[in-house]
Amino acid sequence: MNILSYNPEHDGAIVYLKDAHLLFSIEAEKNSNYRYSPLSSHDVFNVLGELDELPDVICTGGWWPREALLLGSHDYVGYRGVTKSDVIVDKRRLLGKSVHYFSSSHERSHLLCAFGMSSLPKGTPCYALVWEGEIGAFYEIDSELNIMLLADVLNEPGNRYTSIYSLADPTFPKNAPFSRFSDSGKLMALASFSNRSTPSADEKKLIDFLLSSPHVQLSLYKDLEHSRYYNVGVDDPEFRNFAGIFSDKIFDIFYQFAKANMKKRMPLIIAGGCGLNCDWNTKWKESGLFLEVFVPPVANDSGSAIGTAIDAQFHYTGNPKIDWNVYSGLGFDTTGSFDMARYDLYEADDEKIADMLANDLILGWVNGKYEIGPRALGNRSILAAPFRDSIRTRLNEIKQRERFRPIAPVCLEEDAARWLGCDHMSPHMLYTYIARTDALAAVTHVKSIKGVKSPLDCMLNLWPGVTIQRNYHKIT
Repeated sequence: MNILSYNPEHDGAIVYLKDAHLLFSIEAEKNSNYRYSPLSSHDVFNVLGELDELPDVICTGGWWPREALLLGSHDYVGYRGVTKSDVIVDKRRLLGKSVHYFSSSHERSHLLCAFGMSSLPKGTPCYALVWEGEIGAFYEIDSELNIMLLADVLNEPGNRYTSIYSLADPTFPKNAPFSRFSDSGKLMALASFSNRSTPSADEKKLIDFLLSSPHVQLSLYKDLEHSRYYNVGVDDPEFRNFAGIFSDKIFDIFYQFAKANMKKRMPLIIAGGCGLNCDWNTKWKESGLFLEVFVPPVANDSGSAIGTAIDAQFHYTGNPKIDWNVYSGLGFDTTGSFDMARYDLYEADDEKIADMLANDLILGWVNGKYEIGPRALGNRSILAAPFRDSIRTRLNEIKQRERFRPIAPVCLEEDAARWLGCDHMSPHMLYTYIARTDALAAVTHVKSIKGVKSPLDCMLNLWPGVTIQRNYHKIT
């Protein structure tokens, strides 16, 4: 069965499954588009160019009813809903052919994406966590893939998490209609700089205020004009301390629920944008509550179209599992507005690349199809030597982002345990590791308290090996 699925909203993507194999996932933000982009007609034509035959099923992910109507469709399932009846099944015409039409909830898309992409065999009971801007809930999935909502532990965890960055950042307009999607990643970076875990009395009141409201409204900033952290700036040391405290508090709410209520020693699958928080993922792995933990590389909404496609496949065939490869995007496109004259091009040569890196040059690497999900995992990556702190500064300047953002290293698997305390592969940049040396300054995010050389906080992307094969572009 061939299934074409799309998520039209932010982190938009179009996905094609052929006989339970992921042939491609084309994401709107790739090929130099803006982050969090919705789908466009250009993306649709790119997909049509990749198809050799008409699909048997067309799928649309669920979304809020108001936004669905603005997009001109009454045929979306809503945002929430976890049962097998929370779907729309219909028929459509496509180029003169009758095809199946399927839609299921956004909530199910996250759950089916995580289960379908995991290594858990069909019929494996497990727990699930979906935490994102809106949903913050635990689930239990049985051997028939019936999903039971255990609890909405904390609604809008992602929005609450992001809110304090906007509070402190004077460049954020406090009367804006919506928070910035990018602020969650910035706060994750800042939280690592915290060196205390106990809030002051005023901070405790602020935490209670931020967590007690049923919904996160931007009007909250009007109530916080007298807060110590209102427009204080994200470089303020006490705000950075508070960022870590608030981050730990949100995690602990979910941890305490899991510890008290989820005692069956089953695997845990994680989805939703908060699944990109490396520190939280690491805490779940180290919690000892679950047999194993799986987070897909498309934990955010870039995986929603995959999840809806898996849900449709399960509905029509009974199979909720797919074969997939993280390099399932498109090949490098040099047509259109891309200006090749801005770059120095070289044929790939191991010795030349090693020499350039040793001389602190920074290289843009392009090889094969791009990665699915928001992480750069080698096919679209920036390469640099990891030894100097100045390299980290230059990389963040090239990426046009804040100086405090982390840089993730890649290394040989056999070197991971020696230098980073990791004795297993971690191929999708989703966990935090502790560096065992002070020689990797460019990829060391935060040094330990009071200048002690170890431990060092570091994010790691592991491959079993790196082979130089294709052309690359010199950026700097």
